[in-house]
Amino acid sequence: MKSASTDTSRISVSAHYTGYIWYKHGLSARGFATQAGRFANATLAPVNALLRVLAGADIDIFLLQRHSVIDHQVKELIEQEGVTQIVELACGLSPRGYRLKKAYPQLRYIEGDLPAMAARKRKLLEDIGLSEGHEVYECNILQPDGEHSLGALMDKLDPTQPTLIITEGLVNYFELSEIREVWSRMATSLKAFPKGWYITDLYPDFADHPSYRYVKFAQRLVGLFTRGQWPLHYPNDQAIQDGFRGDGFSKVDVLDPADFYGKLSNLPEVKIQTLVRIIKAEVSE
Repeated sequence: MKSASTDTSRISVSAHYTGYIWYKHGLSARGFATQAGRFANATLAPVNALLRVLAGADIDIFLLQRHSVIDHQVKELIEQEGVTQIVELACGLSPRGYRLKKAYPQLRYIEGDLPAMAARKRKLLEDIGLSEGHEVYECNILQPDGEHSLGALMDKLDPTQPTLIITEGLVNYFELSEIREVWSRMATSLKAFPKGWYITDLYPDFADHPSYRYVKFAQRLVGLFTRGQWPLHYPNDQAIQDGFRGDGFSKVDVLDPADFYGKLSNLPEVKIQTLVRIIKAEVSE
């Protein structure tokens, strides 16, 4: 499916790569690793080697940083805030639902993606033992309404339960004006629940960042890899907070992975300043 300005199907290209990275680092089952993912990993090996020399970190490390901090935030919401329903949008080959259902079998975990990826993910989970309360549906986040819209997906949930929406590796494929419309619809949907949160990663446009040249290199690389643009969003943490509040969220935490060094056992540490932010946004009733 396409919007007027963005072909969302191109995002599935990186889904295969990240799916392989999670498997490669012991975060998922073998079925999540595809031939396309293995090929992408081999193709990017020279780039990763160069980045390790120049920047002291590679693409894998940045992916693992965001994945680790997101997982930590999700687990805190489950254990401390009583979240019982999670929706992971543009789920791709993410193993998060597979892992969380093992750790928290009481969860209802819904994954949404475009038709081809949703069908593939559903088959994958069935093959490795899809557990009760783990579902996959077609969803196009750019559709404001209709059968495959975010609203239709959220209507499948119990409105009496604390609920969380997750996206990972998604939002920087869209121009800020376009993804803000999606964030606004998320905030509106989450207000139907007694408690509601949204967690995402976001790559800001920090022009004064000491590793900004590597950010711009990564921006061009991802754009080339996925045959499209990969815009950066917001010039600083305060602008991120203000933007999400403007989209309907009442409380916004902007998290730097470096703040969790020494606290999360599976979080890789690097000497350079981190390049990603994790956003935890909450709506009031």
